[in-house]
Amino acid sequence: MAKNNVAIKKAQAAKASNADSASSPTTTATISTSTKKPLSNTISQLYSALDTTIKDYFASLTPKLKLIDIFLAFLVSLGVLQFGYVLLIGNFPFNAFLGGFAICVGQFVLLVSLRLQINDGERETKPSHAKPAVKAAKVGEEKIKDVDDAKEVEEIAVEDVIGDEETSFFKSITPERSFADFIFASLILHFIVIHFIN
Repeated sequence: MAKNNVAIKKAQAAKASNADSASSPTTTATISTSTKKPLSNTISQLYSALDTTIKDYFASLTPKLKLIDIFLAFLVSLGVLQFGYVLLIGNFPFNAFLGGFAICVGQFVLLVSLRLQINDGERETKPSHAKPAVKAAKVGEEKIKDVDDAKEVEEIAVEDVIGDEETSFFKSITPERSFADFIFASLILHFIVIHFIN
């Protein structure tokens, strides 16, 4: 209980000191002018980051991925449009709204999965620009005193070599197979939604 009283007194003292500092007009003026420069700097950095991201996105985009991204944007806008309709006008055929919204979300998920598989497959066919494993060679030249140090250096060297390689999650799946899976899953999704609407 004594600890709680001490904590309450400290909080009251801090609150009183904050109230005293907030009452002086010069303090608030310096705070407001000092926050404008970092804010404008942050906004300019945000615009720079967005510009770089957009340029890199369009530089590395293939026509297949562009088509998929356009369809993803269409599905998002269609879902937002349906949700806006329900909010503004009403949800009289509620099954129709649920079916339409579920088909938008489900198709979006399936399309993102297809995009990941196709993007991973295309990345695999491009020549790898991975850095050679120089660190492992340098580790072998160093003098190692203890057996424990040798194991530690070996583990670090293996992690460095593995960390430089690009990992592929869909090595065994061809783009044709992933597209066939997408079509099959889309047909099942549409079949379920049509039967849900009844």
